[in-house]
Amino acid sequence: MSAARPDLTALALAQARQALWLSSPNPRVGCVVCDPAGNVLGQGHTQRVGGPHAEIMALRDAAAKGHDVRGATAYVTLEPCSHHGRTGPCCDALVEAGIGRVVASIADPNPLVSGQGFERLLAAGIEVEVGPGGAESRELNLGFFSRMVRKTPWVRLKVAASLDGTTALEDGTSQWITSEAARADGHAWRARACAVLTGIGTVLEDDPQLDVRLPDAPRQPHAVLVDSRLELPLAARILRPDRKLLVYAAIADAQKQAALEARGATVILLPGPGGKVDLAAMLRDLAQREVNELHVEAGHKLNGSLVREGLVDEFLVYLAPRLLGPGRGMASLAPLGELSQAVQLQFQSAEPVGPDLRVLARIPGRGAF
Repeated sequence: MSAARPDLTALALAQARQALWLSSPNPRVGCVVCDPAGNVLGQGHTQRVGGPHAEIMALRDAAAKGHDVRGATAYVTLEPCSHHGRTGPCCDALVEAGIGRVVASIADPNPLVSGQGFERLLAAGIEVEVGPGGAESRELNLGFFSRMVRKTPWVRLKVAASLDGTTALEDGTSQWITSEAARADGHAWRARACAVLTGIGTVLEDDPQLDVRLPDAPRQPHAVLVDSRLELPLAARILRPDRKLLVYAAIADAQKQAALEARGATVILLPGPGGKVDLAAMLRDLAQREVNELHVEAGHKLNGSLVREGLVDEFLVYLAPRLLGPGRGMASLAPLGELSQAVQLQFQSAEPVGPDLRVLARIPGRGAF
């Protein structure tokens, strides 16, 4: 068996990245089919949920170009699926097409697939190699891996702040601390999420829509609201007929719940201590609703609760080159008695976005599931 071609794996990963905003809740997968000489016959990536997966798109692309794929190699960034879900098994399509070899980046963590796709390919006499591009594919699909393995979404907390860590003035004024370029970049991160979460305090102060305002966004993430006492105004802009809104509450109010549900919202009661929403239970519920990546844009109080309960996986922080002095911070946390009690982070990246700086920092060990 010849060695896998790194350039073809890279091409398959490039295809997978094209599904970044598109395929949720399905994983972002790319596929490239090539002949024995390494010439590309077809390529594609996973489409909208319910649509064709990457392997099908690549086979269709090859067929449209008149190529014979019998004996060809398929480079795919995730194990081909082996079960009937919204679509048929991709491993069967590869077998029927006469593919001779499959180079897969990583096994599918979905228990309905994991290892079974490879087994069916091998049983059909197809050579299988696993590993090239595995780390990159996994990173691209951290939310999907999190949902399948931990049964919770990957939680990314987004913050816009001044260089001294102020996210709003004492009176709540926060528009705009960072630049238009940073806000557009933030919308790109919203676009890749399955859902965007905020708290009732932010809704009452700012009345956000929590939508993606980019001209080429193919889908809108769900909106999620933590609203312990169901205080959401019926005229709030987060209530939209074209998008799902999940409202998590702790205190029952049948009349208000009925009114919200009449406006299209789904109300879920998950009471926790102190009349607050059980946030850990909320994450488990969101995973059951097929949320892979949860993008948090909330105020310092809800941010603090998520951090204190150890529910945040990584921080997406936009820092503006200005000092605002005392005001609201990124997260409301109790004073520490000593430095060793600090929440430890690992920097993943730091990049300029317009005049601002985008910092991505992760809780150590997260992503090692």
